[in-house]
Amino acid sequence: MMRWTIVAFWMLAAAPAAAQVTFDAPFTDHAVLQRDRAIAVHGHAAPRSEVVLSFAGATVRAVADAEGAWRATLPAKSAGGPYTLTASSGGASATLGDVMVGDVWLCSGQSNMEFTLRHATNADAEVQQSAHPLLRLFNVPRQSSATPQAGFGAPVGWQVSAPASAADFSAACYFMGRDLQQRQGIAVGLISSAWGGSVIEDWISRESLATLPRYRPALDLLGLYGRDPAAASLQWRRTVEKWLGARVSAPANAAWRPAPSTAPWETWGDPALASFDGIGYYRAHVTLTGAQVGKAQLAIGAVDDIDLTRINGTTVGALQGWDAPRRYPVAPGLLRAGDNVIEVAAIDTGGGGGLWGTVSRTLTLADGTVLPLKDWQFARGEALAATGMPPAIPWLGGSGRTTLYNGMIAPLDNFPVKGFAWYQGEANVTDAAGYAELMPLLIADWRKRFGAEPFLMVQLAGFGPLTSQPVDDPWAQLRDVQRRVADADPKVGLASALDIGQVADIHPTNKEDVGHRLALGARAIALGEQVEARGPAPTTATRRDGKIAIRFAHGPLVTVGGGQVIGFELCDTAGQCHYADAVAHSDTVLVPDDGKASEVRYLWQASPIVNLYNPHGLPATGFRLPIGR
Repeated sequence: MMRWTIVAFWMLAAAPAAAQVTFDAPFTDHAVLQRDRAIAVHGHAAPRSEVVLSFAGATVRAVADAEGAWRATLPAKSAGGPYTLTASSGGASATLGDVMVGDVWLCSGQSNMEFTLRHATNADAEVQQSAHPLLRLFNVPRQSSATPQAGFGAPVGWQVSAPASAADFSAACYFMGRDLQQRQGIAVGLISSAWGGSVIEDWISRESLATLPRYRPALDLLGLYGRDPAAASLQWRRTVEKWLGARVSAPANAAWRPAPSTAPWETWGDPALASFDGIGYYRAHVTLTGAQVGKAQLAIGAVDDIDLTRINGTTVGALQGWDAPRRYPVAPGLLRAGDNVIEVAAIDTGGGGGLWGTVSRTLTLADGTVLPLKDWQFARGEALAATGMPPAIPWLGGSGRTTLYNGMIAPLDNFPVKGFAWYQGEANVTDAAGYAELMPLLIADWRKRFGAEPFLMVQLAGFGPLTSQPVDDPWAQLRDVQRRVADADPKVGLASALDIGQVADIHPTNKEDVGHRLALGARAIALGEQVEARGPAPTTATRRDGKIAIRFAHGPLVTVGGGQVIGFELCDTAGQCHYADAVAHSDTVLVPDDGKASEVRYLWQASPIVNLYNPHGLPATGFRLPIGR
């Protein structure tokens, strides 16, 4: 029986020998093929040779092209197996064993989808109980690329779910698939293709992303990078300088102070920086003699997320990547005798921000002398809410534009699936308006590529500071976008994780409930079961009899703990909001009308307290709605 290491060999060599015939990944032993769909199988053989493909009583033929690539389409088949899949060409053949026909789900997103079973709640027991012969797992290795790739970034293969394979597989995807497989009794295949910290723009094809004019310059720059990386890097640096404009330096009246540490500024104990995403300025001074002036090397360690670094007012480098150490050459003529000022504009787009780490920050002179850079000062600049998002390096994996689609989606080569499960949004939380365009774009893009409609989203879990006053929170804004995208498309499911988050941990370990809620969405949308898969979702907010009545679908409503529903706010046209009493009755929440409100908001915080559910244990989603008459 052909093992997966040999199956994937074509990706590591230019072409197989003439006597060989091979399957391309993801066609390996233990694979699950999508039921009721014609399946294009592909591989390599001798150039111009005929290939005969046999599977479950069906035989199809193909002819390899001049490079030896062949493709043949198997007829649709109902769930069943195990089968063998054989490709023969001349005197050579290759056989895959234990191939099943069932349902295949593609799971993708960032770190909460990447989060493995071995780290989930009750991990020891879950891993030990993960042996499920009809549940198959396929991990897509990380790979970022400026152009679409035909192969994966490392050897790959389908694996039967067992402690050794499930422990390092996506926990949310595993729990969803386990629920579906046990309920259906057929084979379920799970493909996990995720990258921690990734933005949604990096998962969309170039063709689709280019339909949004604001991304065309970045895509053009990505194309330049494929031809001339040095020229593209210089152009990106100039783009950052242009974006910063007058903000390239701290304003003249900036409140400079000693930087308390080289830890992220959120950890300094300053309330103004506790959740600050934006521009922070650092500066340090170094005194040189005339003999020391010349070329040098500047090392400032890691900067979260983007830096533009200057010496005496001239840019010496710029880079993106929260964990990338910055080392910049200093050209002759930039340093001068006497005082020299090193300035860093650090742009934080989420999470931690600024210079961080224990590495020494130094200026190394041409003669090898290493001068430490000490006594860093800091001044806060503008927030991203005022500046908008900075330009990202379009070829940077996870933060780029279309590179993860090229490296981790394109190699799946239209492999038929039943549907998709998506857990992402944390990396885009500062741009909810942009996400409102990008999320439907990704859904349409993947549907077109894979020929499947059901799309399941995880609504972001609670994370961030608890608040006692109304705030226009960006996490609430993005969750509301996710709600509206799901409400607008009957084939999009929403699995809320709002009530199972952790205030101080962006990676809540309770992935079993996430997977269970995703499975409910799959059952309702993809399998047509009559099952409630959504928590209470608002439909209208109107005035009546001195109250504001908010009606909900997916009820009836259940107030956990009884009494008031927590988290309702009324807002006027000036944006002033206040908390309001709220009581649930059947499918309606009633809030006393203050006579001024134009909008109602619910759970509009980073980490809200949720006590409104339906009888199925699913939480209501946060929202904002205009109040009608």
